[in-house]
Amino acid sequence: MVVDHRPQVQRVLLVTLGLNLLVVAVKASLGWWTGSLSLVADALHSMTDGASNVLGLVTSRLSSPDPDREHPYGHQKFEAIGALGIAAFLGAAFFEIVRGVFERLSDQENPVTISPLVLWLMLLVLGVNIFVTYYERRVGLRIGSKILIADAHHTMSDVWITITVMLGLIGVWLGYPQLDIILAVPVAGLVFHSGWQVLRENLPWLIDEMAIAPEAIYSLVMEVPGVINCHKIASRGLIGRQLFVEMHVVVAAEDLATAHQITEEIETRLEERFAPIRLTIHMEPPNYQSDQITYGPQHQESLGKIE
Repeated sequence: MVVDHRPQVQRVLLVTLGLNLLVVAVKASLGWWTGSLSLVADALHSMTDGASNVLGLVTSRLSSPDPDREHPYGHQKFEAIGALGIAAFLGAAFFEIVRGVFERLSDQENPVTISPLVLWLMLLVLGVNIFVTYYERRVGLRIGSKILIADAHHTMSDVWITITVMLGLIGVWLGYPQLDIILAVPVAGLVFHSGWQVLRENLPWLIDEMAIAPEAIYSLVMEVPGVINCHKIASRGLIGRQLFVEMHVVVAAEDLATAHQITEEIETRLEERFAPIRLTIHMEPPNYQSDQITYGPQHQESLGKIE
């Protein structure tokens, strides 16, 4: 059974959206007041936090796990699409920060002015970012939400960026104005790394990459009494969220009822290990033979070792 966690996801995103808008307002105001390039870049990155929250709310509403006539496998990939949107926002922020660095290097007439009030306000913003990261990640891991986990990665990059910016502002306050430009570079690097991480985690789901090693499924199915062989195993989806598994099974059964009981036992054992799972089994007679555990020749040798 697939559980619909969308109401929890939307509640978390609404809370974090409000906090992120507060953070953007504070950082943008301080960046304009002080003339700090790194602080303006940080505000720009935080703006993508808010944009990703809005994107998450939209995709979460669309990502129903329940199938319908037009989408018989459900709508959950909308969450992964939303996560890719977050990666795109991070990529845009990276290029905007780099552009700002080159502009500042060619025009250094505008000095950066820092006061203790600015540093205290940035410390408050840092605390808000840490809370948002912990809150989103904790709920995301508990309910298996890709969009919340991706957004937590995004906000975690904001935490490190804010720390880096604060170090630069302290350096400017102590009389080293070039630190503001120098530290804008690692800020851009952290933004790029965060976007790449989100992209790497969500592409396998969208392109239907193998979810479970076929050898693991083979070993489990072969333990079921009445199973002679299991081959052409394919799986996709996310463990703990929703899995789709297909296989061909050779069974020792004299009638359809016995064959059905064997397939029911296969489904029960796979559900116990990998639930929720949607299983499709193609039944074959006892005299059928195959040496291919999965699609493609690269796994044929491993089948011989297992048998």
